[in-house]
Amino acid sequence: MYGFLQKLGRSLMLPVAVLPAAAVMIGIANSVKALLGHENFFSEIFFKAGTGILDQIGLLFAIGVAIGIAKKNDGSLALASVIGFFTITTLLSIESVSQLTNVSKNNVNLGFSVINNSNVFIGIIIGLVAAFTYNKFSDTELPAFLSFFSGKRLVPILTAFFSIFIALVLLFIWPIVYSALITFGEWILNLGAIGAGLYGFFNRLLIPTGFHHVLNSVFWFDIAGVNDILNFQNGKGEEGITGRYMSGFFPIAMFGLPAAALAMYHTAKTQQKKEVASLMLAGVISSFVVGVTEPIEFTFMFAAPFLFFIHALLTGLSLFIAALFHWTSGFTFSAGLIDFLISLVNPIANKPFMLIVQGIFFFIIYYFIFRFVIKVLDLKTPGRDEKAIKSNEKYENDPDENIIADNKYSEMANNIILGLGEVCNIKEITNCATRLRIELEDNTQIDEVKIKKSGAVAVTKNGKHQAQVIIGTHVQQVADEIERQLYN
Repeated sequence: MYGFLQKLGRSLMLPVAVLPAAAVMIGIANSVKALLGHENFFSEIFFKAGTGILDQIGLLFAIGVAIGIAKKNDGSLALASVIGFFTITTLLSIESVSQLTNVSKNNVNLGFSVINNSNVFIGIIIGLVAAFTYNKFSDTELPAFLSFFSGKRLVPILTAFFSIFIALVLLFIWPIVYSALITFGEWILNLGAIGAGLYGFFNRLLIPTGFHHVLNSVFWFDIAGVNDILNFQNGKGEEGITGRYMSGFFPIAMFGLPAAALAMYHTAKTQQKKEVASLMLAGVISSFVVGVTEPIEFTFMFAAPFLFFIHALLTGLSLFIAALFHWTSGFTFSAGLIDFLISLVNPIANKPFMLIVQGIFFFIIYYFIFRFVIKVLDLKTPGRDEKAIKSNEKYENDPDENIIADNKYSEMANNIILGLGEVCNIKEITNCATRLRIELEDNTQIDEVKIKKSGAVAVTKNGKHQAQVIIGTHVQQVADEIERQLYN
């Protein structure tokens, strides 16, 4: 299980690497808006572009997990994960649930409103399903009359059907969990500073599921009468109280998580430090400036879940301290530097600079706790995965290693490669429904007799560099094996 979580954590690096771009766009938008004092054409363009990426984070994670977990990187994985993701989000939309359950839209459980393109939990689940389907069925050969759908073409089809089953399960489970979280959120409202701390703790723990938005809606909006964000921005409420469910996030986003990133960099293996530095720097900028914390959090959330639990505890502690001493600030987007500076002119903000002092202490706490725990428990945070390091070293030391697969297409693929003039003559191979399309250095080196003896139907040449080998409906399996022999 631990090994699987490490692999899952590594697979999230692909979508996580995209998030800082969105954060920078939003940062530019908010900066321009703050300088001019109002929304404008320029700020709106960058804000919508940035939020457009963040609004698709669930879909990005679906694709990233699928590619990272599957046994081989392949375009069919992206297609399968997209199909599966949209299958679930469509089936579990408010409109669809209303039709499926014969309940009016107004009476559908609001939990289904968070099943959208930004739901990371759905993205991760679908990514795992797509990867499992690829690993299990990408080599499946169907009967002759269905052979067109064999191999990798089968993966998106099966993923769609598996997604329907998952949607049916969630149709009954999701409302129960959502309603329970709403009840829990309303209960901790009466606990004062302790309630704020509990909210911060569970807010972080629920990030992988997307249910943190449920808790946020209780405290930030008007579901339970708190409406912390709007009241703070409008200068309404009670000084030192309004904003308490936002304030404690500033020390975490601006100081705590950047310190965690520094600790992970310092504990990375020497061979990986440069790569880790580039990854962490982008995450630190997005966290500190804009308050988008996911680029850092997802680097260790699954690779080192115990660290994420500590992070959740520290977040809860931060919200508790800020609420206890009535240090308040607020945001419109997230708890980064830009929103902090804007909130300084808000008349209801109370001793906001004390959040910076608190943040400095949290920087120290995060750095030493993360560094100590990573070292003592030998956690596989970015740059500390020995298998990945050895794999890279092996590739660097032996890049020409080539192992021929032991299956029924191995010999055919090998003979086709030889008939095309061997590896050195092949520049690129793709395939369509029945044939291989090849770009060669020199197609006069083609040995048509050898290729046909391998089982190919025919060979055609185009110009000096192009050729096509007609295989039949099982071309996908042959193309996969040729690719394996050429590049593995």
